[in-house]
Amino acid sequence: QQALQTVAGVSPVNFGRRGFDDLNIRGFRSTESILIDGLVQSPGMWTRVVPYGYERFEVLKGAASVMYGQVQPGGIVNAISKRPKRDALNEVGFSVGSFGERTVQADMNRPLNESGKAALRINAQVSNTDDPTDFVYRRDRWIAPSLSLDLGAQTDLVLFATYTKSNWLRQQGISPYGTVLPNPNGTLRRSLLTADPSFGGYDVESTSVGYALEHRFSPALTLRQNVRYETEEGTGNFVANQALQPNRRLQNRSATRQYLDFDILATDTSLLSTFTALGAQHRLVTGLDARTGHSSQASRSCRIGALDLFSPVYGMQATCPAALSVDAPGKLTVLGLYAQDQIKFHPQWTALVGVRRDWSTNDIDNRLTNVQSRQKDAATVLSAGLVHEFKPGWAAYGSYAESFLPVTGLDFNGAPFKPETGKQWEAGLKYEAPGGGWTGSLALFDLRRKNVSTADPVNTGFSVQTGEQRSRGLELELGADLRTNLKLTGAYTYTDTEVTRDNNASIVGKPLNLTPRHTLALWATYKLPQMPQLTLGAGARYVSEQVGSYPFTLPAYTVVDLSVGYSGPSYRITAGVKNVFDKAYYDGAINANVVSPSLPRNFSLGLTYFF
Repeated sequence: QQALQTVAGVSPVNFGRRGFDDLNIRGFRSTESILIDGLVQSPGMWTRVVPYGYERFEVLKGAASVMYGQVQPGGIVNAISKRPKRDALNEVGFSVGSFGERTVQADMNRPLNESGKAALRINAQVSNTDDPTDFVYRRDRWIAPSLSLDLGAQTDLVLFATYTKSNWLRQQGISPYGTVLPNPNGTLRRSLLTADPSFGGYDVESTSVGYALEHRFSPALTLRQNVRYETEEGTGNFVANQALQPNRRLQNRSATRQYLDFDILATDTSLLSTFTALGAQHRLVTGLDARTGHSSQASRSCRIGALDLFSPVYGMQATCPAALSVDAPGKLTVLGLYAQDQIKFHPQWTALVGVRRDWSTNDIDNRLTNVQSRQKDAATVLSAGLVHEFKPGWAAYGSYAESFLPVTGLDFNGAPFKPETGKQWEAGLKYEAPGGGWTGSLALFDLRRKNVSTADPVNTGFSVQTGEQRSRGLELELGADLRTNLKLTGAYTYTDTEVTRDNNASIVGKPLNLTPRHTLALWATYKLPQMPQLTLGAGARYVSEQVGSYPFTLPAYTVVDLSVGYSGPSYRITAGVKNVFDKAYYDGAINANVVSPSLPRNFSLGLTYFF
């Protein structure tokens, strides 16, 4: 989330530091559209990306189903893993920080033959941290070995695996009354835990194994295949806020015990061919995306007493039923065929056209009702774009793209829900100075989301698909290397969202929740001419107020961060302070009963040793 705070259009919203990455892109939720090396994950998996294990994060904004299938309309994030290199690499790092942060990490790469094409790389990290919220903690253990094999000059094959074990107490947030809304009893402590530590936390374990293969039949024809098998299992216990009692003091709560068991086998096989036809140069990608997986998130709904927000007493006994409240495992099978052609028909004109056909089957076994159901969906999506490089370094473009996402469940009449669909129009301008130094981009977009599930106004407890939402806006990004030891990056986003259709007439015409109209991020680094080993960094983020259908507004805020780094011959020291002026603000709200306090001022100090 922190890595993407300076990307235009991306809002790393805070749902109470509940244990996994929450992201909004262009106004729409994208939490379930975080890909690893181009492969989607199981929609139910509790993903929290470990930044140390990745080379970079790629953000693809807007509808992207042609290449990636069933994803949310706002966009995707693709995490590119660290892989073996030809040269030896050894580093060990240590860091400490606020709220008991303690991290040890290592990255070691060993060539296994003279050319270095066969190599072994191991990344690992152990991290413990507490939280400004009382009793909240997190413990992570993570390791990722990968092995590249030398199968000849035309073939690249990397085998990889990851193992993660995480244990944490979920921080759900606090009541809006006494924070962003008045409370006759006073102001709430921002460090208040409204859950109960005695109820337990999360204990989740995940593993993955797979390979990435690339074979070049000729300079004009390349085969690529990515395969990953991933599992996740564990338990999760959390206490959530319900409505506050009329005295504005006693917080009603619910407690849930979850039992998680997921697996997914994801594959993507494609051919990249380059050729000339009809006077144009083509780069054609054709592929088959196939995956299957099981998902089970059984749970028990428990009862727990109300909490006095101004005189909390913990250790309340929760009452849980012997029988499960939810137990409906599913099996999802997806098959997608896609083709995308990049056509350069003039030195200054390039077109991109794509099409995809997807089929999916979702088998659900409701063990509580002894009802087995099968939902089948199919969709065809398109994309197209045109780029004109009208002068050196300058390019203008226009594009259209579609997305779709199957929705499980039945309406009151027993009819399965239709997939959600998204359509986006975009136009923009890009600049890259010849020889580097300056980069910039301007994007205007209009994104529509249809078939949104909303509450059935006639049949309580059921949903109907009448909701429609719209997001449109402007994104501006700028990067500058001034070659005077000063580098600047900046991003501004204007986002105008609206509920255009819903059964709840009171929210029609209102903005979507958690979509600030304006966001601005700036960051600068400066190397001292007298001491080039020393790098100073400073930045600021501004987020305007966030309104929607909630009975409260999250006020605007500005946060300033600072950093310093020193690079020696075999080591690097880094230090940073976030929220330098200790600004108290709220950067999320999971529902109408909860707001999420941001982190107060915090620091980190790290040492990395290279050998």
